[in-house]
Amino acid sequence: MRTYIKKLLVSGLAALFLSAQAIPAWAMDPILTHDQIREGMTGTAYTVIDSSGELRDFQVDIIGLVDNGKGSQPMIMAKASGPVVEQTGGILQGMSGSPVYVDGYLIGAVAAGIKEMTPYTFFITPIDEMTPLWKMPDRKNKTRIHTIDIKKAAEDAAKAKADKEKKRKEREAAGAKDTVYGDELVARAKEAVAADKKAAAEKDDAAAEEKPSEAEKAVDTAKAEPKDVMYFSGFNQAGLDFLQKQIDPQGTMEFLPMGAPSVSEAQQTVYNASLVPGSAVGVAVAYGDFAVGATGTVTAVDGKKILAFGHPFLHRGNVNYFMTDAKVVGTISGQSNGMKIASIGNIIGRVNQDRATGIAGVLGKFPTVVPIKVKVTDKSLGRTADYNARIAYDEDFLPQLSGGIAYAALSKTADDLSAGTAEVGFTIRTDAVASGKVERKNMFYNAADVGQIAMAELMQAMNVISQNKEKESDIIDVQVNIDVDSNRKTASLISAIPDKKTVKPGETVNFKTTIKPYRKAKETLVIPFTVPESQPSGTMNLDIRGGGLVPATALMLLQQSGVDVVSEEDSKQTTEDKLKSLQETGRNNEVIIAPSQVQKPVAASAQRRALQEMQAKGHKVDLLGLQGKESVGKTKFVTNYIIDNVVHSTLTIARN
Repeated sequence: MRTYIKKLLVSGLAALFLSAQAIPAWAMDPILTHDQIREGMTGTAYTVIDSSGELRDFQVDIIGLVDNGKGSQPMIMAKASGPVVEQTGGILQGMSGSPVYVDGYLIGAVAAGIKEMTPYTFFITPIDEMTPLWKMPDRKNKTRIHTIDIKKAAEDAAKAKADKEKKRKEREAAGAKDTVYGDELVARAKEAVAADKKAAAEKDDAAAEEKPSEAEKAVDTAKAEPKDVMYFSGFNQAGLDFLQKQIDPQGTMEFLPMGAPSVSEAQQTVYNASLVPGSAVGVAVAYGDFAVGATGTVTAVDGKKILAFGHPFLHRGNVNYFMTDAKVVGTISGQSNGMKIASIGNIIGRVNQDRATGIAGVLGKFPTVVPIKVKVTDKSLGRTADYNARIAYDEDFLPQLSGGIAYAALSKTADDLSAGTAEVGFTIRTDAVASGKVERKNMFYNAADVGQIAMAELMQAMNVISQNKEKESDIIDVQVNIDVDSNRKTASLISAIPDKKTVKPGETVNFKTTIKPYRKAKETLVIPFTVPESQPSGTMNLDIRGGGLVPATALMLLQQSGVDVVSEEDSKQTTEDKLKSLQETGRNNEVIIAPSQVQKPVAASAQRRALQEMQAKGHKVDLLGLQGKESVGKTKFVTNYIIDNVVHSTLTIARN
């Protein structure tokens, strides 16, 4: 590393580089490619390990090169030593990206420790495998709507920060002391690794004195697991569990409820931030009252361009994420679960590449965002809460994060995962539809944690918009309103009696409909139904059902039998058609009166077999013809209950 940086380290002034003051742009350090690295070389790595923000260095001894063959990523195997790694207990999660220099030349980034082996032995991602990230195509962030006035947000946040600082000083003067968010969890984590640390200490000391064996040199890089921490702010445990199922079902990452931007930093954007190799850095896909991201270390800087981590964040290729600065709290050592605790901070740029060898981004440029606002009212507790967050516009995460944030807001406000009823309404302002808005409102009940099912339609709508085949849709914002009640608000239909049995096409019939709410007295509704003008003479069979109950069709029968097929109608639907269909779909708290689609029981299995035989023989399955079209005659009547069954009635149609 450059001589003047070493002098800064000695004088303890390296933290100056972490400020947002105007500092000359850093030029890329000279490098050594991986084929120039030899066993026995000695180098130095730089990282931050505490809240001082100062760069600390430790010795790195090169063991050798590991190459798993054509098409595989070469790695450099090394061993760390010195006071810094002795203090931390080895190479920890969060040190990923720490730059390694040999004779002043940058050779790569600390990438991963080796599971179940000494925490002092690790892999380095060669720098020549990382620099190509800067030349990767960047097609994201192309939406055309400016969704937020970042400068205004920064000015507002600066005022809020000043007010916050004033209150903090007042508390200090009164003898109060601020605590670091996540202290309680950090304490529990320390306890969890204490036994592991004690047991591993003697083994680590002994291993540090031994020369690595040939077996260590030949270790499969698959055993090097860079299982970094993904930090979450604002989420309770239920929210974390829900979101983890959405974005990390394989459990490849550690999910921890810490690493939050402070209240004063939230919504803050720094336009002229500077970083140096070794600085802590963050990446986030959501920011605000709910934040989702991770922290690591900067590997290389060239002007405004940044390389970091030395391994993927989520391995999504060309991406559109927030780049943030980061504050290191401290370190926790352990044989297999040691980590550097850090929190994401101010927004300072945009991460545009998330590849096998690391992440890359640009300072001073910012991602297009989708603001999401969630208002939750718990009628049982008499409590209302408003939440705001910004999701970086990335189609891979918009559905999961919007649903996850809404669910977390609900679970935090209601603080109840038992049975309950939720009424969810959302508005998505987008150019995916001609009207500019996608609106939907529905009621849900579940015997355990209603939020698990209540987010389904929001996520479905966001997924349809994100998967628009015609174009990349702009999304101005998402607004969600949730009313939750611990009471069960369901009802069953008892009867539906028409005020006349014989009617003419076009005539209106009033159905006296009796419902029985759960643990309440019966209620009577009068629901009008107009007979279609095209209805032929004879008997007309009607279904009176809850809006969430959909009659079985040939398509459903085929899908239930394991055949993966989409109807011709669905395949031709545009994004706007799909969104319109979602908005018009019957709501759970509606009573729908419509012509019956009931089929004879014996015909269902026979029809299913026939469809399978046709498809097996390569014949085209006419799902449109088999499903039939629902008649235009339909009435929707909104109630205060989720209707959970269906009854039937008949009319006699008499044409003159």
